[in-house]
Amino acid sequence: MNLGFLQRKKTSFIGVDVSATAIKMVELSAIGKHQFRLDGYASVALPKGVISDGNISDLAQVADTMRSTWRLLGSRARQVVLALPASAVISKRVIMPAGMRDEDMELQVESEAHQYIPFPLDEMNLDFQVLGPIGKADDEVEVLIVAAKKEKIDDRVAVAEEAGLKVSIVDVDAYATETAYRQILRQLPDHSKKTVTMILDIGAYVTHINVMVGTHSIYAREQAFGGAMLSQEIQRRFGLSPEESEIAKRQGGLPESYEQEVLQPFLQNLASEAARAVSFFISSTQYNKVDHVLLAGGVAATDGLAALIAEKTGIHTLVANPFQGMSLVNKIKASQLETDAPALMIACGLALRGVEA
Repeated sequence: MNLGFLQRKKTSFIGVDVSATAIKMVELSAIGKHQFRLDGYASVALPKGVISDGNISDLAQVADTMRSTWRLLGSRARQVVLALPASAVISKRVIMPAGMRDEDMELQVESEAHQYIPFPLDEMNLDFQVLGPIGKADDEVEVLIVAAKKEKIDDRVAVAEEAGLKVSIVDVDAYATETAYRQILRQLPDHSKKTVTMILDIGAYVTHINVMVGTHSIYAREQAFGGAMLSQEIQRRFGLSPEESEIAKRQGGLPESYEQEVLQPFLQNLASEAARAVSFFISSTQYNKVDHVLLAGGVAATDGLAALIAEKTGIHTLVANPFQGMSLVNKIKASQLETDAPALMIACGLALRGVEA
């Protein structure tokens, strides 16, 4: 059995989020118990098509972009935490007797894996994590078993090493989002172990939906809707190239008609998608309410989006900032971080994975 890609470390780390459109890095240091300092962050766009459906088609190009991102970060640290996309991972929660020796638990995990994994285990990296006791008796524990094809992990590790970085942990992007969410949970009004929060991580092409009850994920799915649709409409409407449309979105300079004819319809559609996600969750689970909607991803900080979703759903909606309450080094401007933070959820969660005690 090949253990190690879920293990926890205790030092400073750079979290590296490799998506279909960009590489984002966040560097965190532990400065006390549950206290962290944001040392820097950076993002560099990837050439179109080098990553598709989580698969890297051009390792050299992705490595070059990762190297550029690290240089932009301006860090001397080289220890990084990477993530696999959730779609590349098979996970299963099982119940086991408490108090098992590590060797016995490893054997039991391997036995369980044979039942749930439809691939030869010698092609997989397999790991497990004890999540905690079940019920009040403490005689059973819940164990998370995670498996991924070795080639998926090897590709990402090879890219990082080619970029001159050292990989200490390979996590899963969905788990990284959950880790970052724990930093945000304390910001929510009236939060408790029963607080139901729907996280909408709005990517370029897909919105990842993760519902948390307290600190535990109880529901996950995807919707084919993302920020790239806004970029594509800008290109179509105003005759811009993909590069020009991205610059125009960030820096302005679009025609006056952009706000009413392009941006507002897109935000309305996104709010409707959010409302549908809430309705589907409530109709398909035992839960009859959502207490909060948390927006992540590059589009999340768009002015007016949170208010629109709150209006459509009737649910308190906020924009993710997992760095709130952290110390910031002098070079980081808090006002700019507020805008950038929603897109850094996964990278932040990965960095936290490395530094949390």
